[in-house]
Amino acid sequence: MTEPILEIENLSISFFTRMREIPAVMDFSVTVLPGEAMGLVGESGCGKSTVALGVMRDLGVNGRITGGSIKFKGRDLATMSEAELRRIRGSEIAMIYQEPMASLNPAMKVGTQLAEVPMIHRGMGKREAMERARRMVADVRLPDPDRILQAYPHQLSGGQQQRIVIAMALMAEPALLILDEPTTALDVTVEAGIVELVKELGRKYGTSMLFISHNLGLILETCDRITVMYSGEAVETGNVREVFQRMRHPYTQALFRSIPLPGADKNALPLVAIPGNFPLPHERPPGCNFGPRCNYFDKGRCDAAEIAMVEVPGDRHFSRCIRTREIDWDKPPEAAAKHAKTPVGDPVLRMEDVRKYYEVSASALFGGGDTRVVKANETLTFDAREGETLAIVGESGCGKSTFAKVLMGLETATSGTIMLYNQDIHDTPIQKRDTDTVSSVQMVFQNPFDTLNPSMTVGRQIIRALEIFGEGRNDAERHARMLELLDLVKLPREFADRMPRQLSGGQKQRVGIARAFAGGAKVVVADEPVSALDVSVQAAVTDLLMEIQRQNRTTLLFISHDLSIVRYLSDRVMVMYLGHVVELGSTDQVFSPPYHPYTEALLSAVPIADPKVQKKRIVLEGDIPSAMDPPPGCPFQTRCRWKSKVAGNKCETEVPPMVELATGHQIKCHLSAEDLASMEPVIKIAAE
Repeated sequence: MTEPILEIENLSISFFTRMREIPAVMDFSVTVLPGEAMGLVGESGCGKSTVALGVMRDLGVNGRITGGSIKFKGRDLATMSEAELRRIRGSEIAMIYQEPMASLNPAMKVGTQLAEVPMIHRGMGKREAMERARRMVADVRLPDPDRILQAYPHQLSGGQQQRIVIAMALMAEPALLILDEPTTALDVTVEAGIVELVKELGRKYGTSMLFISHNLGLILETCDRITVMYSGEAVETGNVREVFQRMRHPYTQALFRSIPLPGADKNALPLVAIPGNFPLPHERPPGCNFGPRCNYFDKGRCDAAEIAMVEVPGDRHFSRCIRTREIDWDKPPEAAAKHAKTPVGDPVLRMEDVRKYYEVSASALFGGGDTRVVKANETLTFDAREGETLAIVGESGCGKSTFAKVLMGLETATSGTIMLYNQDIHDTPIQKRDTDTVSSVQMVFQNPFDTLNPSMTVGRQIIRALEIFGEGRNDAERHARMLELLDLVKLPREFADRMPRQLSGGQKQRVGIARAFAGGAKVVVADEPVSALDVSVQAAVTDLLMEIQRQNRTTLLFISHDLSIVRYLSDRVMVMYLGHVVELGSTDQVFSPPYHPYTEALLSAVPIADPKVQKKRIVLEGDIPSAMDPPPGCPFQTRCRWKSKVAGNKCETEVPPMVELATGHQIKCHLSAEDLASMEPVIKIAAE
């Protein structure tokens, strides 16, 4: 065995407050060998980032290592002086954070920031450092390195900023690279490019990696090994493909059952949510931390004493479960209740040729200059029917949220018609809409933390919505209806007296859903409603939305960039790019060839947590163009790999017509019927 780059043994980390010691990490061990990529996964609050900060010795004034050791190249980091740590940080151990702008100085040019790293850590001269910076910018596949080096961070897109941060981390050729959710804030297409880049650079420079993520599919594509954490402890570790195919801890198994894999069906094969809630650090149960939520819990054994890691058959495969040899791991889960497919009714919402343009001046701060137009939505035409789920997907900047604002009345359309039942609301702002119209179209927002009033109880916030919508004749009726809404979203009635700070993220999102349905909403716009939640909570919230839809025959417009969840719950899918609808059809039609070239790339970019799935790799080059200066002709032509198939320069001069390939399946593309028919599936499931 080669000597490990990183060796963590029985690590315990606590944070000390005035009230108590809060143990964040306990008895944690992991080994990373040279050139190896180790994935660290688990729910929010499980201790992943605390481990990373422990390795960097950056735990703040109230964080302390209380047990165990962290060895880097055989040396214990805990015994190093501040001067020794400063020499190692950035040169031998580098870290990439979730938000790239937190690592970049907005007042310095990119080239200067990159060159600083080898100048400080390697004593390199400025000219040589700038040459190295230019090579590294080319290595991270950014176009026109000379222009990038002279740019300021705000002049780059989010994906470009993250590539610069990766380049900065690799400038001194560190032995260990720690990545803490490096792609969470990025679009799925940009994420695919970053993942390919990280893998390629890891091979090129022989860098070992500790990759922290809650995305199991991303870990499968990026890492050699995996460690699963739960409530401060490592509960399973091993070869990544082995753990995915032969998991040996109940929590790992429960995680996989709560994420939508290809083949999942919301009616026939519903997701299985993990029961109960994640324990607070100072309220952990005796014995196994996962015990209260575990299907295999054995009272008197699982809660009798601390559980140690035990070796199981495989490649350095360990599990923190005393029943690992007793459980039948191949036994299928108890089937969740099956549901009949919700019958789809008549259209309740019709959009025809809807455009939304914004006028901005060249100098918006001081006025003056030529006025320019941002074309946020172009010729949107579709309908949404009673009881159906229509998913709207696409990258940031494609016009999804603008469309939602127009529908809600927060913006008015520039032209076109929006028929809600028999009323055209395209030019009616929310202030001028009657109460029935406002209550019938409601929204569930992405971040449940920002949508609740922190100074109002949960019950009062729901009652306030009932008052605005004119529900109930008196306070008693509204109070009774508020309790019914808590029942609807499966929250205990005693939560009515709780403040938002006393609720978890998933519970807050349920309150947001209850409030949306307070006025008997007929159309609900769900804008990334589960992206801020852990995968175990996502399953429960998704199942809740489906159940409410079945009861109320609600039309659900589900905005998302996560095509896995879209495939699971949607009836139809609308794909948007740069303000245009480029594909529209049933879920089966959109997820099977023929595809629009953009849909094909989107499907290829989705990380899937299943080793049996084989995917065609299509990494989009370049960023989505600006809506202020869209390309001529087809909006996707600047990034399309199929463009050469079209004769002449039609893609660059003509906007394609919307062509109906089959009943209900439309594609906006110049490709011939023969070329479309020749497309191969992006996702295939290998035979056992």
